Amino acid sequence: MARNTQVAADHHAPPVTTTLAAFVAGHPSRGWSDTVEHEAHRTFFNWLGCAIGAAQHESVRSALAAVQMLQPAPQATLLGRTERVDMASAALINGIASHTFDFDDTHLKTIIHPAGPVASAVLALAETQGCSGRQVIDALVLGIDVACRVGNAIYPDHYDRGWHITGSTGMLGAAAGCARLLGLDERATAMALGIAASQPVGLREQFGTMTKPFHPGAAARAGLMAALMARHGFTASARALEAPRGLMQTVSTKCDWREITHELGQRFEISFNTYKPFACGIVIHPSIDACIQLRRRGVTPEQVERIELKVHSLVLELTGKKEPADGLQGKFSVYHGCALGLIEGKAGEAEFSDAVVTRPDMVAMRRRVVATVDDAIHEAGADVTAILRDGRREHVSVVHAIGSLERPMSDDDLRAKFSDLVSPVLGTACVAPLVQAAYGLGQADSVRSLVQAARAA
Repeated sequence: MARNTQVAADHHAPPVTTTLAAFVAGHPSRGWSDTVEHEAHRTFFNWLGCAIGAAQHESVRSALAAVQMLQPAPQATLLGRTERVDMASAALINGIASHTFDFDDTHLKTIIHPAGPVASAVLALAETQGCSGRQVIDALVLGIDVACRVGNAIYPDHYDRGWHITGSTGMLGAAAGCARLLGLDERATAMALGIAASQPVGLREQFGTMTKPFHPGAAARAGLMAALMARHGFTASARALEAPRGLMQTVSTKCDWREITHELGQRFEISFNTYKPFACGIVIHPSIDACIQLRRRGVTPEQVERIELKVHSLVLELTGKKEPADGLQGKFSVYHGCALGLIEGKAGEAEFSDAVVTRPDMVAMRRRVVATVDDAIHEAGADVTAILRDGRREHVSVVHAIGSLERPMSDDDLRAKFSDLVSPVLGTACVAPLVQAAYGLGQADSVRSLVQAARAA
């Protein structure tokens, strides 16, 4: 029986699946500026630190226990651990680890965390295939471009519907990156994208649970498998992205095809990647930043009667948990973020432990934060006023938080973050060699020395 549709399908969409496939298969190695090249290494470096840092987390242990029931072959390394598993499972587990702390990279235009799916898939395949570091960097840049261009075309409608866009575009980036590593031609790359297009993963309902970091891991595994299947002749629609019943028109009413094709091969989305100074949802960062500024002005928790917080509606939609019960929920509480900024003056992974989230002084300060919606404020900003017990008012407005494109983390900032994440897992002595290996990846004959250095003893 025929059904009426609410939105007219675009039957004349451009052939973006094959356009992207041609780009991935044919773009020259290191065909971009030195700035893009440097950002690619920063992206890989930040991802590596996040993945190693969470290697011993309960979510990683649980997922690994499930994987080991499948008796995987020891093909690829689990970063920060001693175990080795098959490459698809390594992509899954390393992808989960890289997003567990919510400390990974962010493409701010779409809120995609692109390295999680792409780097996790690419490194697992590269280790197994004996690829060079140059091949990995090329695959990372091109894979991230695919994921983020598709994201640009469907955001925000796709995200507003409830999709976790990191997972629901990440499998395309992972497939593209792995297709590039395997040297697939244009047709086979289109098949890899087509196979991946039937595997979007991730619902925003899962934010604050272990299943949120599952999304980039599952996307990494799906994209890797899609490329492997395409290599062996498995077929898909060559219009899997743009067709009226293809991925993009199915999951979004907004499909801006120009976002995919405009300046393709000239502008690279990895150039717009950012890195988090705080281990939580990106929309909380401006509020934390503001409260840290209040602390630096001399405002103490004891002086504060209440904190008046004004933010965009998306901030409270995503991070409006007033009474987080554990560390994972704390990462989605703008109230906890404000309390951390004022009490601790920082918000690394340690500040989102269960013990800190449930500490009495943190609970008391959270309850003094009064948040209201003001959509005149950008979702990347915050307006904070501390009302003090003596009647004084201290005001801070943050338009661009630390870690944004306008106020980026420096290479030294990233190295300090990397050290804080990696030292507790691998030991301080391992940090300097890994920093050198990560920033020198583009010149490395093989990735195997890097992954060996990233294993637990």
